[in-house]
This record gives sequence, structure tokens and C-alpha cells, in this order.
Amino acid sequence: MEISTREALPVAGDRAVKPNRGIDNRRTVKDALARRGLFAAAILLIVLLFFIGGLLFVRALPILQDYPLVQLLTSVKWRPTHGEFGLAPFITGSFAVTLVAMVLAVVPAVFSGIYLAEYTSSRRRSMLKPILDLLAGIPSVVYGLWGVLFVVPLIREVIAPWLGATLGQSIPLFAVTNPSGYSLLAGGIVLAIMVFPLMVAVTDEVLRNIPTQMRESTLALGATRWETTWCVVRHAGLPGILAAVVLAFSRAFGETLAIVMVIGNTVHRVRYSMPPTRCPRSSPTPTAK
Repeated sequence: MEISTREALPVAGDRAVKPNRGIDNRRTVKDALARRGLFAAAILLIVLLFFIGGLLFVRALPILQDYPLVQLLTSVKWRPTHGEFGLAPFITGSFAVTLVAMVLAVVPAVFSGIYLAEYTSSRRRSMLKPILDLLAGIPSVVYGLWGVLFVVPLIREVIAPWLGATLGQSIPLFAVTNPSGYSLLAGGIVLAIMVFPLMVAVTDEVLRNIPTQMRESTLALGATRWETTWCVVRHAGLPGILAAVVLAFSRAFGETLAIVMVIGNTVHRVRYSMPPTRCPRSSPTPTAK
């Protein structure tokens, strides 16, 4: 039996209730306003980026007129009072500290994120996740103070003597030339500890958003849990893992305060000189000319 359109509509008395077109129009207008507002916010962000770049260029234009950009980037002399603005030591030092931190932190952080997302229980994850979020939100000055009080003495008293007695005998890079403990290694360790919680947290969120059907299909074919994690989950989450590494080190690359506290805020130059020779007892004490 067919039901007509008029009979299908709910009836209030003798008149059929028709859809309220005013509500639909208002929803359409709100949707259009939201879409245009978000588009304007995105354009504003791009304009702000170009504004920051243009302002930096205008402020740096006087020095660029006197010194070529290549000379500023390659010169090692930093004496602003004498008109010398070499940026090479700062750029090289930043990349060196970041490289040491990446060597120390990336692999453990990625495997920790995999464990947190794939192997740990819900109860244990609920205990570890707030701790990771808390560590990721600690200010850099706290990490720097901890580095001064713990990492620097550890390098001065334990790590540096051990490296000097073992690897330093054959590799000049590990030779002990700075007994104070304020070194590139201290900055790399502090930076690695600083970015570790952020990388673990982002890696965990990326891997947990991978569809469960991908894991179940691989397990149904006879793969082990580790094979599923390494061959399927890791491959599907690799772009997100790389984004986590880039995000963590992009945040930490500008954290100069903690690094300055443990590295010394000085440009060290190695000077090679002949070892001092002992004067004969009969000769007089040499005097400075």
C-alpha cells in the first residue's frame, strides 16, 4: 500500500507540519561564516610569517650593506665592538649540539613510543602518560639548572676521564682538553633529555591512531606481534614519527638558555703550542719582554 507525501508528514490538527526553512538558512549562513573565518585565519598566519621575515630583513639591512651575507655566515670572529659579526661559531655549535642530542635521543624515544602504544597495558599507560606530559612541559631553565648540578659534574668526574683514558688515546675528538665539564657533550645530553618526552608522546599518539584492522589482518596471516609492529605499524606511522622528531628538535633548537647554562657561553679555540721546557738550574729565571 502506497503512502502519499501528505499522509507521511506529521499532522498537527488539520495542517501538516512543514520543515522550518528559517533554521536551515541560519545554519547555512553560520557554516559559510565559519568557513570564511577559518580561511581568513589561515591567510593571516601566512601574512604574519611574511611580515616577520620582512621586519627581520629591514632590521638587518644596515649590516648587510656593509658586510656580505656570505662573510657574516662564514666568519668566526664575533667582536661587535670592533664591527665584526661572525655567525659561524653559533651556527656550527647549534647544529653540533642538535646532532649529539639526536644521536642520544631519537632511537630510545621512538622505541619508547612504540612500547607505550603497542605493548603496555591501559593501566600502565594511564600512569606513564601524565608523567610524559609533565616532563614535556617543564621549562628549559629547569633542565639547564639540572644539567649544571648533575650532568656537568658527572662529565667532569666520570665520563671525561673515562673517554680520555680509552677513546681519547686514538681519537683526538675524545681527548680531554676541558676539565671543567662544561662541554658540547653536556649540552647534547641536556637537549636530548629535554626533547625525549615530547618525541615519545607524539610517537605514541601517532601509532595509536593507526587503524586496528591493519594489525588484525597481519596477525591473522600468522605474523608475530613484533613483526606486525615493525612491518606494518612502523611503516604506516613513519611520516608521523619523522614529524615528531622534527617537531621536538624544532622546539629545542631555539632553547638557548639551557644549552648556554651547561656549555659555557664561550667560543673555545684550540691553540697548539710546544710543551714548556725546563730551564737549567744555572740559568737565570726568564723574564717577560
